[in-house]
Amino acid sequence: MNADTGADYLRPWKLGKAIEGTGIGLVEQSEFEGLAPGDIVRSFTWPWQLRSTLPGASLNKIDPAIVGGHVSHFLGAVGLSGLTALLGIRVKGHIRQNANQTVLISGAAGSCGHLAGQIARLEGAATVVGICGSEEKCRVLVEELGFDGAINYKKKNVEAELQSCCPRGIDVYFDNVGGDISNSVIRQMNEGGHIVLCGQISQYNKDVPYPPPLLNDIEQVLHQRSITRERFLVLHYQERFAESVAQLAAWLADGKLKVSK
Repeated sequence: MNADTGADYLRPWKLGKAIEGTGIGLVEQSEFEGLAPGDIVRSFTWPWQLRSTLPGASLNKIDPAIVGGHVSHFLGAVGLSGLTALLGIRVKGHIRQNANQTVLISGAAGSCGHLAGQIARLEGAATVVGICGSEEKCRVLVEELGFDGAINYKKKNVEAELQSCCPRGIDVYFDNVGGDISNSVIRQMNEGGHIVLCGQISQYNKDVPYPPPLLNDIEQVLHQRSITRERFLVLHYQERFAESVAQLAAWLADGKLKVSK
């Protein structure tokens, strides 16, 4: 909403113009080679209007068959949220089969977080715990999505609950929120752990650089325990989108990946 979005992959919204976001549409007319009337396409910079004329190069043709005709999955579990969760876990998470690792997800009931936790389990994590903001969200994470535990940060002492839910410490932290919650998590991370720096939603309205600076004692924890904390942007891995979409769609079809409603 600002003239300077602070991100090279986001264009500012313009007064009097349609705002943009990820969208799906049906091709009605095309002069672009490879796209024909009737094709279903997706764009990450879709104008929010019923009809528009767009550059063909900005569109990706999608196959509804791989998601059983539920094209809305291309906006979620098989879209940017799913890709971010899968590639974040695979590229930065370093989860290994039979390594007895504990994975912590903040923002765990969000569009990306609820998928990241399930994917961590599918990739081999022994224990998956989520942090979210209501008892109902905690219930869904544990009873419906297979998390081992969930912490309501609005009602519970996060540090104390982490000690209870993650008695062996935390090996991988999928960070969507930053701030005090992340400080509490990092203090309980193990030697050689990994932080997937996916988002910092608690910090976005503050005038700080990205990624936001950490407290001195938290920086010392990272250094002393050799914990990696690297920014992750899924758009840097577009060469892996096709194989990742296929994997996400297969998990959905097999019932191994569930979509939060």
